[in-house]
Amino acid sequence: MPAPQKLAHVVLTTNQIDAMTKWYCTVLSARIQHQSEVATFLTYDEEHHRIALAQIDGAQQPQEGSTGLSHIAFTFDDLDGLLTTFAELRDEGITPHWTVNHGTTSSLYYADPDHNLVELQVDNFATAEEGNEYLRSEQFAANPIGVRFEPEQYLKRLRSGESSAELIEELARVEGEPVGPPA
Repeated sequence: MPAPQKLAHVVLTTNQIDAMTKWYCTVLSARIQHQSEVATFLTYDEEHHRIALAQIDGAQQPQEGSTGLSHIAFTFDDLDGLLTTFAELRDEGITPHWTVNHGTTSSLYYADPDHNLVELQVDNFATAEEGNEYLRSEQFAANPIGVRFEPEQYLKRLRSGESSAELIEELARVEGEPVGPPA
């Protein structure tokens, strides 16, 4: 059976479409493709839409412990892009809920206005094969969540002249104290 070629988009229901639209436009540098009282379609690339927001008056958040979507992840081309976005969002008062180096990726998790988690990440390995190899390794099996990732420290080092490539090589070593899931 043929496999899909890509994940096309995600649709989120909300009862606060304006706040959600503003947040996703800010966090993803997205632009509005279509907007009405009942739906907003956003994109950040060539696709007609990547995120759709559907207004449902009276919609309620799932109760803690409910099944469903854990988070949506977006990958940056390089560490510089991820950390620049981190700094710009921080300056707008949007801070990560959780930061972690998973080994395969260095990740910043943010909560949108409806408390959906959005992961902004960068791949730690130069190739997909290296990332796949790490995912199948004993090192990953021993610590599948990862180690602490301090974006502020890496941003400072990047801005002081260390190269993004050098810092990514360091992150790919996945050194540090294992962390558990976010609280």
